[in-house]
Amino acid sequence: MSHRVNTENGERAATRPASAGALAGLALSMLLSSLGTSIANVALPTLAEAFGASFQQVQWVVLAYLLAVTTLIVSVGRLGDIAGRRLLLLAGLVLFTSASALCAAASSLWLLIVARFEQGLGAAVMMALTMALIGETVAKEKIGRAMGLLGTMSALGTALGPSLGGVLIAGFGWRAIFLINVPLGLAAVFLVYRFLPLDRVVRSADRPRFDIPGTLLLAGTLAAYALAMTTGHGRFDRLNLILLAAAIIGAGAFVFAERKVASPLIRLAAFRDAALSASLGMNALVSSVIMTTFVVGPFYLSRSLGLSGAAVGMVMSIGPIVSALSGILAGRAVDRLGANPTVIAGLAEMALGSLALCVLPGLFGLAGYIAGIVILTPGYQLFQAANNTAVMKDVPTSQRGVTSGLLSLSRNLGLITGASAMGAVFAFASMTNDITTAPPEAIATGMRITFAVAAVLIVVAIVIAVAGAVFAARSTPSASAP
Repeated sequence: MSHRVNTENGERAATRPASAGALAGLALSMLLSSLGTSIANVALPTLAEAFGASFQQVQWVVLAYLLAVTTLIVSVGRLGDIAGRRLLLLAGLVLFTSASALCAAASSLWLLIVARFEQGLGAAVMMALTMALIGETVAKEKIGRAMGLLGTMSALGTALGPSLGGVLIAGFGWRAIFLINVPLGLAAVFLVYRFLPLDRVVRSADRPRFDIPGTLLLAGTLAAYALAMTTGHGRFDRLNLILLAAAIIGAGAFVFAERKVASPLIRLAAFRDAALSASLGMNALVSSVIMTTFVVGPFYLSRSLGLSGAAVGMVMSIGPIVSALSGILAGRAVDRLGANPTVIAGLAEMALGSLALCVLPGLFGLAGYIAGIVILTPGYQLFQAANNTAVMKDVPTSQRGVTSGLLSLSRNLGLITGASAMGAVFAFASMTNDITTAPPEAIATGMRITFAVAAVLIVVAIVIAVAGAVFAARSTPSASAP
């Protein structure tokens, strides 16, 4: 009897309309996870000096966070489906906040790296479950707007990271970039605990098992792939090949293992859903193109246009700022026009932006570069809001966490692959082995060719989107069918 009452109370709470406090808690969670990614980059020179370490060693401060997020984001999403998403999000926020305090208190570089991995684990929970919880707190007709808000907070965290980090380091030292997360994290814990709907109560006997072997195999596979793409500083040597081979073998072992378990980490049958597979593929392609702006932009602005470091930072912040400003508008467009048309519209704008970055800087210099960025980034927000809405809107409750994790994973893999592959394209197109010493004309040529390739990738994504829309239309029975 008591179990029935608890279940009914949980279901009523889980279907309660969203409050401003619940959305604020989810938005702040997304902001913190994004800020944790971007704010540490600006501190690397300071950390190298503080700990007497090489640049290659301090890079692990960034890489440890990235590895934790990439390798565990699907697994924590699935764990949220099983154990309760609200409960796990609270645990992730507490872990992120406490790990931030440990980062600030670290007495050695390796303690800082370990604390950053723990911080990344908390961020993985936050990234995976914020989108999943939107479906439980927002009415279907307003999901696009809520996804746009999350996109705005993600972009805002990316934009704030370098500038806020620079100010904090200059005024208070490097430890302040981690301490800033503590009061924000505590505020997020309060908002989520106070306003987010309770998890549904599920009997232990009815709860599926968590796939530990699958989790370990997937984490190892993704770690090998991430390291293959990020080690070597632009060179792809024997170690990279070994890691890539390990990732391929691990992926095969993971697929084999998932076919044998009763409650798999990822239901492989889900990839037979053409819409889901298309969305994940487009997400990876689009993220690769966005990463191209971060890989190519600084070299073009500094080496080809001769801007100072401060000026490069200001120009590089334009994209994230425009993205943050356009996120909520993008979400409203999704709710008004529908997800599929908005996906295609966003991709079309991104293709136009990529072509603008290919052509306009050669004609108008800095103004042309800024114009291309201003065209590209709102298209990215349109795509993200629409694609996330299309995937999450009708996902069964029991699969929201893992599906949200897959979306975030495809984005992260796109960013990692884009940094490596598009960086290689840029170096090849510039016809140099060392991009830091290439002449300005070579840098300009390399950027033009790289963004031409980026435009081709977006066209491929458009073809996928149109084909998916046509397939969906043909497979949907007409209203007049018997």
